[in-house]
Amino acid sequence: MVTQVARSGHEGISSSAETRDLRKAGLKVTLPRVKILQILEANRDGHLSAEDVYRGLMDAGEDIGLATVYRVLTQFEAAGIVVRHNFEGNRAVFELNLGDHHDHMVCIGCGRIQEFKDRTIENRQRQVAAETGFELTDHSLILYGRCRECQAAH
Repeated sequence: MVTQVARSGHEGISSSAETRDLRKAGLKVTLPRVKILQILEANRDGHLSAEDVYRGLMDAGEDIGLATVYRVLTQFEAAGIVVRHNFEGNRAVFELNLGDHHDHMVCIGCGRIQEFKDRTIENRQRQVAAETGFELTDHSLILYGRCRECQAAH
């Protein structure tokens, strides 16, 4: 479920935190960018597809097309505002780039995405890279399985 944002029209855009974030990323402040960023901010703990963002905009009464949502999300990714993930089913989802590293578990039954942090796993990955003479610049760990609810249903 996508959390909606209040419809505010064009007023107050110039002083918002979203405007500051867009300018900091080197992007021109436009109404679609501000509204899409507001949807992402309202769903900070979520992983939203372009269609989820679009539905959130429609529910809030915004007249922003799906093609614009895709274009803005791609711009946000290039600017480092969001991170794109392609989990099970090769469906792209986006989350705000909050600067903290975490890994993901994805339920193959219902598609639920659970974030987690584990210092032992992180340390072991760095150790393996060092042992093999590999300079680690980034990594992504995705575990696939069944969540409790899907296990109970089987």
